[in-house]
Amino acid sequence: MADVDPLMRPAPTSGWRPHARRARERWRRLPLVVRILLWIVGTLFALWLILFVTKGRFLKHPFERIVGGQLERQVRVSGDFQLYFAPISIRFRAEGLRIANLPWASRRDLFRADLIDMRIAPLSLIFGRQYRIKWLELHNAAADLEWSRDRAHNTWTLGDPDRKGEPMTLPLIRRALLAGTTLRYRDPVMQLSTDIGFETVRAQDTRFTHDIRFSGKGTMRDRPFTLAGGLLSPNATVTGGKNNLSARAVAGATALEVSGTLPGATELEGSDLRLVTTGPNLRLLFDFLGVAIPDTRAYRFTSALTKAGEEWRFIHLKGRFGDSDLAGKMTVSLPNSRLLIDADLATQKLDIIDVGPFIGYDPQRLAQEGAGGAIETVAGTPRILPDAPLRVEAIRNFDANVRYSVKTIRAPNLPISNAAVTVKLDHSLLTLSPLTFDMSGGHVGSDIEINARNRPVRTAYDIRLSPTPMGKLLARWGVEESGTSGTIKARVQMTGLGDTLHDSLSTANGRIAVILPAGSMWARNVQLSELDVGTFVTKMFSGKLKQPVEINCGLIAFTVRNGVAAADPILIDTKKNVMLGRGGFSFRNESLDLAFRADGKKISLFSGQSPVGVGGYFAKPAISVLSPELMARGGAGAALGIVASPIAAALAFVDVGDAKGAACGPVLAGADAQAQRTRGGKPRDDVGRGTTAKDEKGRGKAGEKKKQDRKFLGIF
Repeated sequence: MADVDPLMRPAPTSGWRPHARRARERWRRLPLVVRILLWIVGTLFALWLILFVTKGRFLKHPFERIVGGQLERQVRVSGDFQLYFAPISIRFRAEGLRIANLPWASRRDLFRADLIDMRIAPLSLIFGRQYRIKWLELHNAAADLEWSRDRAHNTWTLGDPDRKGEPMTLPLIRRALLAGTTLRYRDPVMQLSTDIGFETVRAQDTRFTHDIRFSGKGTMRDRPFTLAGGLLSPNATVTGGKNNLSARAVAGATALEVSGTLPGATELEGSDLRLVTTGPNLRLLFDFLGVAIPDTRAYRFTSALTKAGEEWRFIHLKGRFGDSDLAGKMTVSLPNSRLLIDADLATQKLDIIDVGPFIGYDPQRLAQEGAGGAIETVAGTPRILPDAPLRVEAIRNFDANVRYSVKTIRAPNLPISNAAVTVKLDHSLLTLSPLTFDMSGGHVGSDIEINARNRPVRTAYDIRLSPTPMGKLLARWGVEESGTSGTIKARVQMTGLGDTLHDSLSTANGRIAVILPAGSMWARNVQLSELDVGTFVTKMFSGKLKQPVEINCGLIAFTVRNGVAAADPILIDTKKNVMLGRGGFSFRNESLDLAFRADGKKISLFSGQSPVGVGGYFAKPAISVLSPELMARGGAGAALGIVASPIAAALAFVDVGDAKGAACGPVLAGADAQAQRTRGGKPRDDVGRGTTAKDEKGRGKAGEKKKQDRKFLGIF
């Protein structure tokens, strides 16, 4: 064996090979899941590095193709393009970006900008409901937001062009820098159009870097408005800084001011804002929401305003309308893409003049003329029922659930307090149920349903008055409260068709009934239920009765047919008399045509047997105490006095006292005229047939005019 040359030693093995071998062995010993995760991280890092070095400029054409396909709009970038991670957030920069609009839109581009530069939170693209943009810079940008004429589609709902238009969802922008940027919005159905310009200026306050100023103008239902404001963006070095917002919108005499803080430039969630609004009529303000509310007098309200989830919350709301106060809270939301208003409101003192606009009276006339502003002259006659139409088209746009209470109502002749109503609007079905209030020691409960789902509008009324002390209720109309122990209870049930209160009542059918249980009534002045001439003179000139009227039972009821109410019956049984009434009134022309008379149960030497007529109109009633029949009796008495003696003259006023007492059962049950009975159980033949005066001029079966009809005024 040859000797080995000591100078020729074998070359040593390279050091990296054992190291690489050991690294491979360690890699193989790692769990498979860990190796997969490390591969993913490495791949992502490589992609991040490539994008960071190249700025993602090579993605320009794939971006136009892929994004344009997803949006189903043409997307073009005419200048520089960058898309990469810097270092974690996504940076997107494009010069000359254009996104095409839909063919029906009035502008060619949905969005265009000479420059758009923004930082996007990457996880919001995957998991968030709204994209989160940490920084946005726009130069000479313009956005066109527009609804189609049928409001079925809009320009900002991307993807399938036949897709139904969805409400706008803004990205959450933390900070922004805008130059020469404009926003255009058009809604033909809401009759709303506006153009707003945005510009950024350097802020003077060191806590803020810049101020985004905006101003614009537009029209809403042909009424012009302007708006202006600013948004101060916080300095990046200020921890937890918030954007300060100040804005003012004006439409004629209506003004709305908003001030406070936002978490981000478009981040409304958790905002802390203060709202102040003033104007001549609150309805004009709600028109901007497409919400129909009653007219009001001049108002001023303040509230805290914030957004929570899908709700705009107006809390600590307080202010005045007319001479009344209002406080509470309100929430506006869009469940199932339909506007919903939910509110709890309360008034401590409500002036009766401010109630008028709620049922259709002109608030300006009421403010200038008081109660007289509720009366209009139509075809030469006064009319008091309002003719303001229900805004059917407007109430189709939203739903509502409003609870409203009133502690005191200021009214000279209407002792009402503790009123409350729940107003619900569900797809054009409006209910005021329950609508309640206290009145003169009694309680009124009612349910009103206005169904505007079909035309004409159908309104159902159900109004109930619990037993109420007559003395308190009628104290302002000459009834002595201390000497009156009687009570009144009543119910109104009617259904009518029409868009106004006047039209609804003019077509109404139903029944009105006022029941007087046993009790006494003491009048200070004229009392129509006791028409004995001697007693009448005593009441008219002495001012007081010596004794109260003792009521056994009474019923004042009307049957309403197509807007005309006929007495059915009017029957009051007292200790000395039976009072009867005939005729009726009309909701159509608001005329009154009634006659009342009292027949004595015992013989009376001074009984004129003359009806008292109530005529005229709701707004201007007239009472006629002396009728041609009484004048004829007076003339007969004078003639007898001449030819005989004063004693003979008095015979003309003798009442033989043949009035039949009433059975109180049907009276207290509110039964109609046909069900009424005498105290002996026989059907009454002196209460009419529940028809109008015109019908009661007819003759009986034997061709002779009914006996009881001769006792009433000639017009009956």
